Amino acid sequence: MFLTPKYLLLATRPRQWTKNLLIYFAFLFTIGEAWTIESLNHAVHLLYKCTLAFVCFCIVSSAVYIINDLVDIEKDKQHPTKRFRPLAAGLISFNLALVFSLLLSIIGIISAFSISFYLGLIASLYLITMVAYSFYLKNIVILDVLTISGGFVLRAVAGAVVLGVSISPWLYVCTSLGALFIGFSKRYSELLLATNIGQRETLSNYSIKLLEQLIAIVAPSTLVSYIFYTFTAETLPGNHAMMLTIPFVMYGLFRYLTLVHHENLGEKPEEILLTDMPLLINIVLWLITASLILFLFR
Repeated sequence: MFLTPKYLLLATRPRQWTKNLLIYFAFLFTIGEAWTIESLNHAVHLLYKCTLAFVCFCIVSSAVYIINDLVDIEKDKQHPTKRFRPLAAGLISFNLALVFSLLLSIIGIISAFSISFYLGLIASLYLITMVAYSFYLKNIVILDVLTISGGFVLRAVAGAVVLGVSISPWLYVCTSLGALFIGFSKRYSELLLATNIGQRETLSNYSIKLLEQLIAIVAPSTLVSYIFYTFTAETLPGNHAMMLTIPFVMYGLFRYLTLVHHENLGEKPEEILLTDMPLLINIVLWLITASLILFLFR
């Protein structure tokens, strides 16, 4: 009984909250404008608003993860690793998880609307889309990964909306393609490690060859879209200095492919982002370089 709050927290999958960091992209790419204000108060205010949006999406996405586990509880019980999740392991009851999920949904959506009407709309659209994914869309080949990609784009849009800024369409394209790359890599690893027990139904409609071809399409497309973004976006410095960040994105894609093909880690992208030191260092270097370019040349 005393461990119930702990298991409820684990059911929200805190590790996957890292996906919501996309919300901060809007702040990062307007930081140059923020520093030109008379004081740092405006920059701090923007960061505060982004953080509120981040918390709202963590709450709403947690509700979605629990719903997904409720729908898949019987399959998860047979899965080699998912059977240890609180619901599948019987550590929390079905009814308690359902009530907790509904409570998180209500809190998350109300909080989003209290911050911004448009943020509330985006959070609601995200919730509806992901619930539809949990019950139906995840069983449709290709559309399952496209839906996940749409969720990432909504996160990026949420950041822009809460700050009231516009972001280059190329960045949204890059975000979408990057999410597709991660999604198809996840399916690739799932199929490679499939045991036919507790696996996704949609995996039977994929093949290793098909997924390799899809990854071969979206990986270079992601890189090309980012390259176009660095020298076409109106919100970036006119001297195209942002192109200096291209090597970091290139390395990130190549490193991720290496981990997927040689370490079979694609099934848990959040684990890669949190545990692979070369990739973490690369992301930090990209953030530092991009921030300096926006600060010095904006």
